[in-house]
Amino acid sequence: MKLAVFAFVLCTLPALADELPPDLAQAMKVYDEGQFHNDVPTLERLVADDYVLVNSDSTLQNKQSFLADFRVPGFRLDPYVMEQRVAKVWGGAAVMAGLVRLSFTQDGKRQTRRLRLVHVWAKRDGRWQVTHTQLTRVPDAADAPDG
Repeated sequence: MKLAVFAFVLCTLPALADELPPDLAQAMKVYDEGQFHNDVPTLERLVADDYVLVNSDSTLQNKQSFLADFRVPGFRLDPYVMEQRVAKVWGGAAVMAGLVRLSFTQDGKRQTRRLRLVHVWAKRDGRWQVTHTQLTRVPDAADAPDG
């Protein structure tokens, strides 16, 4: 079973939120809180039915698999800080990206991953939903090759 540790949230800072359409900034904030609190009904509303998650190990998850991860007893995603933020909005589409150090609890064990992530959002029927997430694992500086 894949857990949602590889799919994640884009925490918005006030500066970034000021650059976004207000309804998108609000949707992102609610999405983040939904993940941090394992709020499956909220996530179900904000994740598109055709959602695709590409995990950092290149496995794929759909919406139902992604939501199931948040129902696993003991799973908890910690809030984090997004670095190197990128936000692009084109009418009813948006790409949000950045670098995070994701910490979580899974099967009673604390784990941490450094990830580059990209979320693709689409405005459908007047509301924003995340449609795609792509994650790439980043080695810690000590593990990175020279050069």
